[in-house]
Amino acid sequence: MTDACDSIGVDEPSGDQIAFWRGRAVDQLIGNGTIVSDAVATAMWTVPRHLFVPEVSPEEAYAPFQAVVTKRDEEGNALSSVSDMHVQAFMLEQAAIAPGMNVLEIGSGGYNAALLAELVGPSGAVTTADIDPYVTDRATRMLDGAGYSRVNVVLADAEAGVPAYAPYDRILVTMGAWDIPPAWPAQLADGGCICTALRIRGLHRVITFERADGCLVSTASRMFGFVAVQGVGAHQATLLVMRRGEVTLRFDDGTDLDPGLFEGVFATPCVEVWSGAFVGLGEFLDTLQMWLATAFPNFCMVLVDQDRDTGVVAPRNASSAMAVVDDAGNLAYLTTRPATEDGRKAMEYGVHAYGPDAARLAELVAEQLRVWSREHRGGPGPQYRIYPAGTPDDLMPHGRVVEKTHSRVSISWPQTATAVAGQGFSASPVK
Repeated sequence: MTDACDSIGVDEPSGDQIAFWRGRAVDQLIGNGTIVSDAVATAMWTVPRHLFVPEVSPEEAYAPFQAVVTKRDEEGNALSSVSDMHVQAFMLEQAAIAPGMNVLEIGSGGYNAALLAELVGPSGAVTTADIDPYVTDRATRMLDGAGYSRVNVVLADAEAGVPAYAPYDRILVTMGAWDIPPAWPAQLADGGCICTALRIRGLHRVITFERADGCLVSTASRMFGFVAVQGVGAHQATLLVMRRGEVTLRFDDGTDLDPGLFEGVFATPCVEVWSGAFVGLGEFLDTLQMWLATAFPNFCMVLVDQDRDTGVVAPRNASSAMAVVDDAGNLAYLTTRPATEDGRKAMEYGVHAYGPDAARLAELVAEQLRVWSREHRGGPGPQYRIYPAGTPDDLMPHGRVVEKTHSRVSISWPQTATAVAGQGFSASPVK
C-alpha cells in the first residue's frame, strides 16, 4: 500500500514520529474526558489508524477531531468516511465493550472494527457490515493489511441486521440512521446495548440505548454528525423552496402546512428580538437545539443557497439556522451576536422573524430560549425512548413524540417548564 506521504513528495515519517502523533491524540482525548478507560486508551494506542486512512498523511490521520472522507458522489457529497477519533472513543466508552463479547458494527471503515477487535480480544467476535461493495472491499483490504483479518466483513443492507452472527452483545451504528429498524433490537442479546448515530427532528445525536420497560431507553447522548444511511433505511426530508431557491425550509419529519402560507413572507419587515440567553465559547449546543425542536411542532431548518444569497435571511452561520414556522404564515429563525457573560466571551441568541404576526412568534421563540437557559442549560438533556410503531398513546410517557417508519421516539425532559401562552402546547414538550 502506498503511503499518502509518498504522493505529496514528503519523506515517509519514522515509527517514532507516528507513535508520537498517535500518543498525542490519545492524550488529548484523555485530557478532555472522552477516553476514561484503560481499555479504550490501549486500543487506540495499539491500532495503527494511519494504515486505515491512506487518503491523508499519517499526521493528519491522528488529528483527533478530523474525520476522513473515503468516498464522494458526483456532486462531492460524502458517501463514506472514517469517523474522527473523538466520536469513536465516545461510542466505545459508552458501549462498555469487554473481552469475549460479540459485536456488530453497522457502517464500515475498517479502523473502528480494528478497535473493536482489540477490545473483545481473541475470545470475542466482531462483524462489520456495509451496503457499498467499495466500502467493504476497502475495509477488508485495510483490516487484512493491519493484521485484523479475523473481523467478519459483510456486504449487506443492515436494515435487516446481520442475523448470521447474532445475537450481539453490542451493536454500534456508525452511520447516520433516521430510524431504528426492528431487526436491531431483535438481534441484541439479553443485557446488550445499541449505540447509534440517530437523526431526530433533523438533529444528529449519538445515543446509547438499553432495553427497559418494553422499549429502548437512552443512557447517554451527544451531538455528532455522520454520513447518512443508504438503502432501505434512507430518508428524505421535506423541502419547501422559497425565493427561487435562495431560501429553503427543511422539515425532517414532513409537514402538513400549505406552502402558500409563506408566499411573500420575506416582503414583510424583519422583527428582531434578543433573548438574554447566552452560550459560552466552546459550550455544547445539543440541549438548546433539542429543546427548541421539541418545544415547537413546526421546527425546521432554514437553508440559504450561497450562490443565490441576497441577504434577506442572515443567520450567524451563513448557510443554515434553526427555525420555527406556524400555521399563520409566520417564520422565525435563530441568530447570535457576540456578548459577555460574567466577564467571559459568549454569544447571545436572538430571533429574526417575518410574517403578518412576526413579533408574536419571535417573542415565543425568544421565551423558549430563556426557558432553556433557566431550566436546562448545563443539564443532562432529554431522555429518548424508542417504542415500536403503533404503540398506543396511553403507553407512551409524557413528551414530544416523533413518528418514524418503524418506531415512535419519545423525547422527555427532566422537569416541566411554564406553558407557552397561546401556542396550544406546553414548553415541556407534548405529543
